[in-house]
Amino acid sequence: MGNVITNVLDLRELARRRVPKAFFEYADRGSYDEITLRDNRQALEAIRLRQRVMVDVDQRNLATTVLGEPVSMPLAIAPTGLTGLQWGGGEILGARAAAEAGIPFCLSTMSICSIEQVRAAVDKPFWFQLYVMRDRGFTRALIERAKAANCSALMLTLDLQIQGQRHREIKNGLTVPPKLTLSNFFDIASKPAWLWRVLRAPSRSFGNLAGQIGGADSVLTLAQWIAQQFDPTLSWRDVEWIRNLWGGKLIVKGILDAEDADIAVKSGVDAIVVSNHGGRQLDGAPASIRMLPRVVDAVAGRSEVLFDGGILSGQSLLKALALGARAGLIGKAFLYGLGARGEAGVTQAIEIIRKELSVSMALTGQTDVQRLTREILRDERGDPY
Repeated sequence: MGNVITNVLDLRELARRRVPKAFFEYADRGSYDEITLRDNRQALEAIRLRQRVMVDVDQRNLATTVLGEPVSMPLAIAPTGLTGLQWGGGEILGARAAAEAGIPFCLSTMSICSIEQVRAAVDKPFWFQLYVMRDRGFTRALIERAKAANCSALMLTLDLQIQGQRHREIKNGLTVPPKLTLSNFFDIASKPAWLWRVLRAPSRSFGNLAGQIGGADSVLTLAQWIAQQFDPTLSWRDVEWIRNLWGGKLIVKGILDAEDADIAVKSGVDAIVVSNHGGRQLDGAPASIRMLPRVVDAVAGRSEVLFDGGILSGQSLLKALALGARAGLIGKAFLYGLGARGEAGVTQAIEIIRKELSVSMALTGQTDVQRLTREILRDERGDPY
């Protein structure tokens, strides 16, 4: 009975046992003192739901649209780095599970499988997340590759020009590709199934960068590589350059401020992701859910607003939707499912959240995911939120 999975945290526990510590903690932990990481969850938990009874909730609709595309529920898989080191070929498995579930999948620049490898393995178009490199020629090439792969949206991450220190990555000696050392030997040796899957996968290093950019093929810590390659001069002028190069649907991720949201909308983006990078960048930044209503109000319907930061259940997704998010993104919940059971685990994580969302809608007297409002929320005393 030990592996009976009833929620996303059960998948987390299974992943913790099956994935080497360095890679599990890369997915699981945050930067510095992890204040923002904890606050993402605690702030969501502090919001209460308004229980309603005697409402006909027999027929409930979870379907909506994101960026004009139909989705089976208001959820997408967030871009996550090193996904293929949670489970061999992890990006391909995530994209397949998302397509099967009828929700979007976003591939990270820092993925292990390349854009081309994922494109060859899945039928449905996926989104691509872009980090801007110092070498703008390479950035241009990445955009062209995403176009060639028929990616349906480009997600530009704004909040990682300089990396916040993640203590666990340094303590665990996290390198890409994985390097066998005295300190991690027994950990990796005790997980032969993980090792076998990673060795058989299409790629073990940064697939989008291999052979393209200096240092991408050599063993480096992630922080060292990012410090060498990511561009701290990035500004709003670059958004215009990227938008013109791309020509398709453009999402910006990492907005946590109403003023920045207004600038983003004026820059012509199609969607904004309210995000603090999962508590992995500016430690001490407010929880994403606290800033969501302010960003929604500032945007005032001029672009779609997506939410990222702490969704581990359908209840937390429901709260974000009620505060004005068009959809939620899952990063950690996705990686827990992947690390636990591969593609089946990702499917399981999505379906757990789907069922929890549906049941929680019913118990708040709601039947349509597109008509949720702040009316269903309460503070910790039970007063209107």
